[in-house]
Amino acid sequence: MDIRILTRDLTPFEHLVAEHLCDGLSNAAIARTTAHTEKVVENTVSRMARAFGIKSDGDTNIRVLLALAYRTHFGDASFDKLGVACSHIEVGPDGKSYCNRHTD
Repeated sequence: MDIRILTRDLTPFEHLVAEHLCDGLSNAAIARTTAHTEKVVENTVSRMARAFGIKSDGDTNIRVLLALAYRTHFGDASFDKLGVACSHIEVGPDGKSYCNRHTD
């Protein structure tokens, strides 16, 4: 699967939908949370997939690849919500723990 870095900037609503998608929410749950219709959310997911160059075929789960691409590009705030330590944590020279991959 060929996934590119974004071909355009995401809109604020696309960021919101992607964050909910990364949290594992269904389109219906995202629609309820954002007070939009499920069709609006479906269309938004499709636009974001095109922006990342993710193409639909019978064997590809677009939502999973989109969540992975979004997390890779924008960090992993969803992982932070789980309260589980990141596997990339390193102790810096000041004695504090830092993730060498995920930045705020």
